[in-house]
Order: sequence, then structure tokens, then C-alpha cells
Amino acid sequence: MRPSIQLLATVSRGQPSKLRKPAVGLDHFIQRQRVLGLWREIVRALNKIPQSSTRDELHSYARDEFERHRNVTDLQHIRYLLSTGKAEFDTMRRYIDEQVLG
Repeated sequence: MRPSIQLLATVSRGQPSKLRKPAVGLDHFIQRQRVLGLWREIVRALNKIPQSSTRDELHSYARDEFERHRNVTDLQHIRYLLSTGKAEFDTMRRYIDEQVLG
């Protein structure tokens, strides 16, 4: 058998591909969408602040928090992080509204 055909046969035998990510369940998918929604909401709110060091610091803080918890897979922990993240964002939003309106 030619080496290229042998390689193709080996890959198609059901060996796990290094390119494919493992499938996630519906609950994980839903929580991921909620996390992405919160991230987008934060970025949109921060973009309302005129360019300043404060805006950059807030964006950096938010990004660091999301990156720090990137590999969390426990659904209860994800839900907890989402609720505390939303609470922190509500506090941040009050500050943002003061900056934009004031």
C-alpha cells in the first residue's frame, strides 16, 4: 500500500484527530453563550467611554478576569462566575454612566 493511502486509512480508522475539539454538552454550550454575551456587553459599554487610561484599565481588568477563568469546566463554578461577573459589571456600569453622562 502506498504511504499516502496508508496514512489516510490510519486517520479514518477512528483515531482521535488532534484538530478536533472535544464535543461539549448542551449545558456547557448555553453557559458559553452567556459568557460571550457578558463579554460583548462589557466591551460595548467600555467603548462608550472616551479614550483614556481608565478605559484601558477597565478593559484590561475585564480581559484578565475572563482569561484567568478560561479553563473552568464545572457548570456550577461557571454559573457562579457569571453571576459575580454580572454583579461587578453592574457596579462598573454605574461608573461608566457617570463618565459618559458627566
